[in-house]
Amino acid sequence: MTKGNSKRLKLVAYAAITSVMFALCFSAQAKSAKIPTIGFLSTVPRDAILSRSGAFRDGLRQLGYLEGKNILIEWRSAENNQDRLPALAAELVRLKVNVIVSAGSPVTRAVKQATSTIPIVMALDPDPVGNGFVASLARPGGNITGLSALSPHLSGKQLELLKEINPKLSRVAVLGSSTRPGNAQLLKEAELAAGTMSIRLQYLDVLNSKDIDTAFRLAHNEHAQAVLVLTGPQLNSRRRQIADLAAKNRLPAIYERPEFIDEGGLVVYGASIIDLSRRAATYVDKILKGAKPADLPVEQPTKFELLINLKTAKQIGLTIPPNVLARADRVIR
Repeated sequence: MTKGNSKRLKLVAYAAITSVMFALCFSAQAKSAKIPTIGFLSTVPRDAILSRSGAFRDGLRQLGYLEGKNILIEWRSAENNQDRLPALAAELVRLKVNVIVSAGSPVTRAVKQATSTIPIVMALDPDPVGNGFVASLARPGGNITGLSALSPHLSGKQLELLKEINPKLSRVAVLGSSTRPGNAQLLKEAELAAGTMSIRLQYLDVLNSKDIDTAFRLAHNEHAQAVLVLTGPQLNSRRRQIADLAAKNRLPAIYERPEFIDEGGLVVYGASIIDLSRRAATYVDKILKGAKPADLPVEQPTKFELLINLKTAKQIGLTIPPNVLARADRVIR
């Protein structure tokens, strides 16, 4: 072997060893680099919010995040037992997740008590200011930001829909919970709208499940022609009972949450929960890129959905006008 060939072989060997060492170092660095982790906490079982969690993952995917590759998600559920929320929130804090996404007010409250440093993104909240989660929508302050499900003019729009369905409508029973933040504002907006349409409102306070039967009895006694159901834990947990009582009393009822339509509710008009869940991903993205929750304004709904159950309409002998039906995002036939 000539000296020239020997020298070339040494250079090739050196280059190969250098390449291997570089590859090993790069691999070690890649393994040691921590993949961002999101904690996602909900009160209800995960299979009950598949559409919402799916929308959140879609939002992440559109921003370049793929679960299991460059982002990890720790999914936790209280399985309809709110008493479990503090322990689950504490668990996510111990895991040192980068961001916690809260699916509802009870969750946000539990997580807020568990940490004042880990950023919290509200996927939806009926009244973040009233609940004491943020100082204001424009300037949240603290470690919480995200999305509000509250739209001040929602109850007025719901009354307008009831009036379109029954042009002779003059008496409407409003079921709500005075303890729920945000309902006072919704009731005020409903009263303003009712005044312009010559509709008399009968507010019925529902503080527990026993109040629901009483509320419908009082609505019947006052000759209510329709029911407007405001959202709230006491009402949301008794969806089937409320829908059944509305049908039994042959009262057209309108709701805010989409879950009511699958329990026999007649009409749902409210903020798109799917859209809010998808938009929550943008907050996670901004926070992972260095933004502080205190500097990210809380956003309100921009997309609303109209759902109509024609089976229920037929059951109570009601015909939905074609112009209302044509605007529906989903119709159950």
